[in-house]
Amino acid sequence: MPASDVFSARQRDDIARAVQIAQKDSGLPFAVYIGGLGHSSRERALQLHGALRSAEAVLVAVDPGGRTLEIVTGPEAKRYLDDRACALAALTMTSQLVTGDLAAGVVNGVRTLAEHGRHPRVLHLDQP
Repeated sequence: MPASDVFSARQRDDIARAVQIAQKDSGLPFAVYIGGLGHSSRERALQLHGALRSAEAVLVAVDPGGRTLEIVTGPEAKRYLDDRACALAALTMTSQLVTGDLAAGVVNGVRTLAEHGRHPRVLHLDQP
């Protein structure tokens, strides 16, 4: 289902802004997919992630009709986003998805992932 059928223009902007901020804050490329994932949602999410062609990519895939949520991280992104961080983001999202607030659930899930995906700052000893 096209995003225009599910979200208002404001909600689409909120999700796009959350993705942009997440990318800026974490340094990881984020993508959000809202639509049917089929009966093997994990396999379909892995296919979608593969199409991103980035080892650092993070995909959040939500199938509202199938009531499914998948978070896929590339091998490089996994260095910053472990299973615990992804589970926390999924919990954040599902608590809002259950109430029917799909857009807010996606925005807060992406924000949670970005927060946990921030690269640690490197402090150089030779600079004051």
